[in-house]
Amino acid sequence: MNKKIINQIIQGDSLEVMKEIPDNSVDITFADPPFNLKKRYNDYKDNKEFNEYLNWCKKWIYEMVRITKPTGSIFVHNIPKWLTYYSNFLNEIAYFKHWIAWDAPTAPMGKSLQPSHYGILYYAKDLKKNKFYEIRYPHKRCRKCNYLLKDYGGKKANLHPFGPLISDVWTDIHRIKHNKYRDEHPCQLPIHLLERIILMSTDENDIVLDPFVGTGTTVIAAKRLGRKYIGIDIDEKYVKITKNKLSKEAPNSKIGDVWVSFYLDEVVTIRDRDWEKLAPYFSIPENIKEVDFKKIKLNKHKKLFKHEKNEVLPLFNIKLADL
Repeated sequence: MNKKIINQIIQGDSLEVMKEIPDNSVDITFADPPFNLKKRYNDYKDNKEFNEYLNWCKKWIYEMVRITKPTGSIFVHNIPKWLTYYSNFLNEIAYFKHWIAWDAPTAPMGKSLQPSHYGILYYAKDLKKNKFYEIRYPHKRCRKCNYLLKDYGGKKANLHPFGPLISDVWTDIHRIKHNKYRDEHPCQLPIHLLERIILMSTDENDIVLDPFVGTGTTVIAAKRLGRKYIGIDIDEKYVKITKNKLSKEAPNSKIGDVWVSFYLDEVVTIRDRDWEKLAPYFSIPENIKEVDFKKIKLNKHKKLFKHEKNEVLPLFNIKLADL
């Protein structure tokens, strides 16, 4: 691996750039390619002829698998229509693990069922060597009464304080709907969606590659979680936006020495194996059944970690006045 491209955003054709990357050198690859739906990108026409589009997709999918390590994973996000074709390509050279259904409703299209999810194909380079960590997300609660939405019946004594293990249907992460949170890009994903994928499939300092990085969601998530990254995009404007955003980020999405994902100052994804280290940072009822109506919370006085230079820094992006 050429160290000069590590932690860099490269402007160029993703196919040509990936051809220069050695076999088995990247820990995970994630792609959110143009959907070929005539969307308005800054400097790219999203309107290839049907077979031309699929032939192009097969080429970059093959490159993604080639450069992924035997321990690594390949993730591809798109609408179900195209994923059915992508899976055929991937089945030839990799191993199916999951079709993750991301609950993200869109507008009715007429004469069809209302589209209500995007898919994320999850493939392994080698099933026996594949790196994977079980992850948890917070219990779903009634917004008004705070009670758990799921009825656990006589099993409440076995409730996990933080929340359940994640399934292959993700309903707790929502699309970016408000323009004030969006960049000038038609297909921007939530950063905590990528943080969940990265926590699930990588370790600290692993390399994450995105061949269609857009305005930087994947690489920002990687940097926040202490991973290395490579981003590629053909558009000069998007590359500049990504570089500017990255300059304002730091690898500080953690509690103590444990990497976690935050959203709106709440912890939204953790690794199951990390709970023992994380538990002391939370206020947890002595009677675990009380979690049914009482949400656990981070202890504010423990929301700090030590920086390498012995500076006390905020645990994540919160105001010091809140501590």
